Amino acid sequence: MDKLQQHFNVSLQETRSSFHRYMYRRINWNNRMIGLTGPRGVGKTTLILQYIKENLPREQSLYVTAEDFYFASNKLVDLADKFEKMGGKYLFIDEIHKYKDWSRELKLIYDYHPKLQVVFTGSSVLDINKGASDLSRRAVMYQMQGLSFREYLELFHGIVMPRYTLSDILSHQVQLPDDFRPLPYFADYLKRGYYPFALDDDYAIRLQQIVNQTIESDIPQYAEINIATARKLKRLLAIIAQSVPFKPNVSSIATTLEASRNSVADYCLYLEEAGMITQLRDATGGIRGLGKVDKIYLDNPNLIDVLGQHHGDTGNTRETFFFNQMRVNHDVIVSPVSDFQIDGMTFEVGGKNKKQKQIHNVEKAYIVKDGIETGYMNVIPLWQFGLEY
Repeated sequence: MDKLQQHFNVSLQETRSSFHRYMYRRINWNNRMIGLTGPRGVGKTTLILQYIKENLPREQSLYVTAEDFYFASNKLVDLADKFEKMGGKYLFIDEIHKYKDWSRELKLIYDYHPKLQVVFTGSSVLDINKGASDLSRRAVMYQMQGLSFREYLELFHGIVMPRYTLSDILSHQVQLPDDFRPLPYFADYLKRGYYPFALDDDYAIRLQQIVNQTIESDIPQYAEINIATARKLKRLLAIIAQSVPFKPNVSSIATTLEASRNSVADYCLYLEEAGMITQLRDATGGIRGLGKVDKIYLDNPNLIDVLGQHHGDTGNTRETFFFNQMRVNHDVIVSPVSDFQIDGMTFEVGGKNKKQKQIHNVEKAYIVKDGIETGYMNVIPLWQFGLEY
């Protein structure tokens, strides 16, 4: 316990509070059990440490990581029991997916310690409903993704802009700060602005390491797959990365990967849950995630730059950015006549020379243009769609 407390002290001292991710304000911190999931590297650990540092009494709080050697010979449920007996009230567990039987023990902690608040983080592949110990009625889950363009401007350059709703953006309510020219910043964001650790050196190397860890460790642990299957996941990701965007032909992929058709669908789902790809579906069934997959994109533009060996297609990058930023607050589906549809509105994404031809007979349709600072009528600058969260 003493070493855990020492590690906690060091982590708190190294945590800066000058910038908060969007999820910091969205979480209802009054819930007894809170789960925060998301891809590696998006800032989950920093967020919970900030909350502890700014809001909770140190002597009643404890932060641990499930990767700690302490748990090689100690159970999480025993730690919770000991911590509460010592006056603890707030237990934070990072990287919970690294702990075997995590869901069963969290359930026991919830049931046996009604006065103890538990907050845990985990990989985005974490399935809260998987296994016999159902936490869905106990834990309130939140899913966090990487930086918006608005967050990037604040964290990387100290440029503070308000959050705008989609309605604000479409009605040209976005106000530019004095002397602010967004396009150079936007170009940099597309290459290295999605993950907070881009502030450090060797960004491309670290991002490649995250991809490898996700495919070789996180997904196999979640899906209980072997090394050979993990290699197929990496090959599938490479195929998608080289496409512009990727229209899935399951039979062809299955042949290439030497896998069954059903396995290919599972592989894509694993990669999507892990934050490596995102699948654009149609409106079949009217429920998010149940429609037929029309296109597959890499999850965010930074992955295009790294996995595409810096030769990503510009059109693909634009569409990936739009889809990535909009899905946080909206259900984004494929448009039958254009690129995307949100709440009955059609969006055609392109460069500054994009014409109205494809949507000229479509009601509530917008041209989303890259390479322009301000919009007019139904023409909206692409970069402004990064101001929603």
